[in-house]
Amino acid sequence: MKTKKVTHRNALSSKELPEFFHKLENFDTHPIVRLATKMLIHTFVRTGELRHATWDEIDFEERVWHIPAARMKMDADHIVPLTDQTIGFLNELKEYNGKRQHVFASPSRPKQGLSENAILNLLYRMGYKGKATGHGFRATASTTLNEMGYNPDAIERQLAHAETNKIRAAYNRSEYMEERIVLMRDWSNYLDSVSNKVVPLHSNIK
Repeated sequence: MKTKKVTHRNALSSKELPEFFHKLENFDTHPIVRLATKMLIHTFVRTGELRHATWDEIDFEERVWHIPAARMKMDADHIVPLTDQTIGFLNELKEYNGKRQHVFASPSRPKQGLSENAILNLLYRMGYKGKATGHGFRATASTTLNEMGYNPDAIERQLAHAETNKIRAAYNRSEYMEERIVLMRDWSNYLDSVSNKVVPLHSNIK
């Protein structure tokens, strides 16, 4: 029996986040790329899912982002609860891309989403080559949220990981939605507190 190969992504630890946010806020880059990086950290979706987001997927009234199955790795619709912070990022993005199809339209090619390497190149220029990738923020979120004591199943659903149990895989994509709404709100608040160094790194959020 073959063992499935595991690919380890470069990811920051929670202790490295304050310095990262400070660098990100002050680094010379286009505002769209900066906002895309922030959105990626706060939502921990896959980079491709973020780059190709369109405004019709965003429901400001219900405070959710509906990612269609066609753009998901696991070919199933995915819901991302939006927080005060992520809605703030989206409102900022309206100033640049509000009249364009893509939420994260490329500054140089406005009819397209950001290039595949836009965020990765920013991380490299910031000095994080070999230390962080866009995909690695998913690992950062997963590790930190599990350490905080959140329901692992809710975290897995929000990560849109494949369900190995076929019966459970048939459940509606909204499974654990109430927990996920709280989880995403707390995650955004945690990132805010870390970036502003308001509270200790080891949060006691439950």
